[in-house]
Amino acid sequence: MFMARYKFEHATSIKKGDYIVIDDEACEVTKARVSTAGKHGHAKVNITAKGLLDDKKRNMIVPGDEEVKVPIIDKRNAQVLSIDGDKAKVMDMETYDNFQLSIPDNDEFDDLASGQTVLYWQILDDKVMKEIK
Repeated sequence: MFMARYKFEHATSIKKGDYIVIDDEACEVTKARVSTAGKHGHAKVNITAKGLLDDKKRNMIVPGDEEVKVPIIDKRNAQVLSIDGDKAKVMDMETYDNFQLSIPDNDEFDDLASGQTVLYWQILDDKVMKEIK
């Protein structure tokens, strides 16, 4: 089944806290500034964002009437089947698909065990474990 991984929105509608795709990476907008149109030009939108997966700062300047990619983030639940080091084999609670997720390196996931339910996000082509339910 094919599912769109992003949609398009006008650059002028983007605001702080929104999600956007910059350099093929999903990012959260930290600042969006619209410049006024010049004598012969169009308004420009200066967008600063932080990568959702790598925390890398990215910047993008686009004409205000241009459409930008906005990622569709699918938030889903999965059951942990087994844990092997920093990877967990999980099963999606709706589709019953089995796959591996990397376990985030923070204290919240220290007590992760088989049988628990986790929330994961499908972002573009990546799956990321976000929290223990």
